[in-house]
This record gives sequence, structure tokens and C-alpha cells, in this order.
Amino acid sequence: MTETRKKFKKIGITAGVISGLTYGLYTTFVLIAGNYKPLAGAGEVIPGLAGALILAYVTSGMNDLFAGLWLTIYNFKTGRIRELGRSLKLFPGKISLVGSFVGGPIASGAYILGLNMAGAYAIPISAMYILFGAFFSRIILKQKIVPRVGAGMLICVIGAVVINWVKPEGSSNFTLGIIFAFVAAVGWALEGVFAAYGSAMLDSDVLINIRQLLSGIVDLFVILPIIGGMGLLGDTMQSVPPVAWLLLSGFCAAVSYLCWYKSNSTVGCAVGMSLNITYAFWGVLFCILFVNQPVTPTIIIGSVIIITGAVLVSVNPMELLGKKEE
Repeated sequence: MTETRKKFKKIGITAGVISGLTYGLYTTFVLIAGNYKPLAGAGEVIPGLAGALILAYVTSGMNDLFAGLWLTIYNFKTGRIRELGRSLKLFPGKISLVGSFVGGPIASGAYILGLNMAGAYAIPISAMYILFGAFFSRIILKQKIVPRVGAGMLICVIGAVVINWVKPEGSSNFTLGIIFAFVAAVGWALEGVFAAYGSAMLDSDVLINIRQLLSGIVDLFVILPIIGGMGLLGDTMQSVPPVAWLLLSGFCAAVSYLCWYKSNSTVGCAVGMSLNITYAFWGVLFCILFVNQPVTPTIIIGSVIIITGAVLVSVNPMELLGKKEE
């Protein structure tokens, strides 16, 4: 029994590490896709915030749709494909749809906007979703915020201040990008509250599939026509390099979500979230290595501070010492 528990824990920890690693890769691949035409020149053709919105929703929508298709293939092979329609008919499934809309078109779109405007600086800011998740749990679910969680929240705020202390050269929209990253963190936190309700009664693999498909469809076929981005979408779909990178980013996003939920179910949400939050480290590292993100003291120090605070929010260090939290 002891060996079985150790193996179970090892699987959960491994899945959590993979979830953080693949989410960092997803972030990097989306940015790489943006370096190819027609995405690379979109900002010049459509200047200002309108161009940034169109670019964000083309990349975010294609990524999420591809992730949804990868997950559909996975659920087909595992015999869960029929559960998609059944889940949508149930009340928990409908609640999860609300969370999917908040976490997908709103939060994911804002995340890509943040990346486009502030680069890798947006990654650790988005990782503050754990902070907002604890806050919303206190308001909506009436969960008490213990001193440890409060201290972790304060540390996250300090890390955000450090990251924004020095504005990078040549980033005219840096502050706006950081604001969008905050919007992403708030959206993902709200999604977590809704998803917790739905996944308690329905298969999480099916809900993730629905979430990604819904996000991609809404981004590409509802939001883009409204903001005038169908031309860029059509041009992008005819270009092999960005489509290939977005197919790869969608695959990484699908793997990340599957592994995150697997980790949560085997070693608990607290440990699972702490392992997933390492995407802030991986994302910054990969951007430095592959996207020519400048290395500055503020991004390194701020990232470490935010990750430390996020881990403190989700994990009780006293448990490691065999003590109970007050």
C-alpha cells in the first residue's frame, strides 16, 4: 500500500511539473508564431489597439481551437467523446461554460495581448491568478484567508511592483500590457471557481475539451468578425509557419491542462497549482532563450518573488514540519 501511494504521488508530481513546462512552451510558441507573416506585420497594417486586439484574438483563437481539436482526438481515443454533448445538457456543464467564456475569450485573449505588449514581463503577472483565486474563494465560496495566504498575496503584489519598477526600452505599451496580464489573472481565477464546481461532478478531461473548443470558436467566429479581423485570420490560415507553430502551441496547451487536472486529482489542488505555477519560470526562461527577451534584474527578481508568493498561497510550509496551520 505504501509503495502504491508513493507511485501515485510520483505520477501526480510528474504530471504537475509537465503541466508547468508545457504551458511555458505554449507561451513561447505563440510568441514565435507572431514573428512570421502575416502576423508579424499586422501591427503596421492595423496600428494601435485595434491591431493589437485582432492579432491577439487570431493567435489566441487558433491556439485554443487547435488545443480543442487535439483534446477531441484524445477523448475520442479514450471513449469519452459522447460525454461532450451530455455534459453540456447538465447544469454543472452549463456553469463550466460560463467559466470557459471568462477564462477563454476574456482571460486568454488578455494574456496574449499582454505578451504582445509587455513580452515575458506579462508571464509572472498572469501567474498571480492564484492570488485572485484565493480572494474570490473568500468572497464567493466563503473560504477563510489564513495568515499564510495573506502573506503570499502580499509577496505577489511586491513581485508585481518589482517587475513594473523599470520600464523596458522601446516598449511604448508596456504598462497597458501589464494591465492586460492582470486581467488574464483575474479571468483565470474566476474560471477556476466555476470549473471547481463543474469538475466536481463531471469528467474534467471532457470539460477541458469543451472549454478549449468554445474559446477558439468564440474568438475566431464571434469576436474577430466584430473587430474586423477575418482578413488577418484568412491570411494566417494560408501561411504554413504560423499555423505550424500554433498547432504546436495548441498541443502544448492541451497537454498542460490534462496534466494539471491529473496532478490536482492525485496530489491535491494545492500542490498541483504550485507545480503548474512554475510556468512563470519556464515561460520567462524559454522567452530569454528562444524569443530574444532581454534579461533584466527586475524580470528575474520579480518572477522569483511572485512564484514564491504563489507557492505560499497554495502550499502550507508548516505541513512539511508536521505542524498544523492556525
